[in-house]
Amino acid sequence: MARVGPAQHEVIAEHLGPTPLRTATDKETAMTDRRIIGIDCAVDPCHVGVANGVLSGDQLSLIDVKLCSCSCLPAATAAAYAQGHGDVLFALDAPLGWSRHLGPELFRHSAGQPMEVSADRLFRRETDGFVRENVGKQPLDVGADRIARTARDALDVLQAIGTQLGEQVELAWDESARGRKAIEVYPAATLKAHGVRASGYKKPEDSEGRREIAAALEERMTIKGGGQLLLKNSHALDAAVCVLAGADFFRGQSLRPKDPLTSRKEGWIWVRNPQLESARKPLD
Repeated sequence: MARVGPAQHEVIAEHLGPTPLRTATDKETAMTDRRIIGIDCAVDPCHVGVANGVLSGDQLSLIDVKLCSCSCLPAATAAAYAQGHGDVLFALDAPLGWSRHLGPELFRHSAGQPMEVSADRLFRRETDGFVRENVGKQPLDVGADRIARTARDALDVLQAIGTQLGEQVELAWDESARGRKAIEVYPAATLKAHGVRASGYKKPEDSEGRREIAAALEERMTIKGGGQLLLKNSHALDAAVCVLAGADFFRGQSLRPKDPLTSRKEGWIWVRNPQLESARKPLD
């Protein structure tokens, strides 16, 4: 399928229905509500899941999950979920930057000449090694794997979301961020940090793996909509995990960059500190 460009992303999808209203009986609690929109990115919009969640105080809820298509594009879906909400965090499962060594080295290089920088320094970012060392999951190399095309497309999606909302969506760098912001997340690392299986759920026949992960998510959030889709489709499930990663970020439980300057150049994967006790919703 042909790659979807920025102009197509800006096509508004059909209205997705009313977003459940906050109960504003307690004004202070209502002001703490934060919308978290998880996006499982891909070049083919049919392989993109978008999840709509809300963190109210410390209570996380999954409101809805959608699978995108050429007639219901990711940016339009995410923007529709964000409409009417001031504090929104878009949690994208895609690299949002490249290794700081890649550009300068390619600029200096001529065909047939050796390269002075190692493959890992060219194709991997500081955050990739940090996640591997601290969580035990190796992110794909944004400079070498097919994820590079997904990363490029994710930037188009982020720009198109901002266009549809009438403002630029910038990256957030700490949990105090307000307004409409975005972060990079990695569902497999989030699952592992929460002590949940992080493999064996992607293929259509891996229904047991999806069921196990969905059950673990239900321990950590109230699933108000989209529950059946989580059991059927790994893209929808990953989008819901992106919502959980966004909640970890807002709770101040994510591992922070060691070098802020490098992370702002290359991007940073926000993943929960695996040494923390896994957060489960309180029993009724």
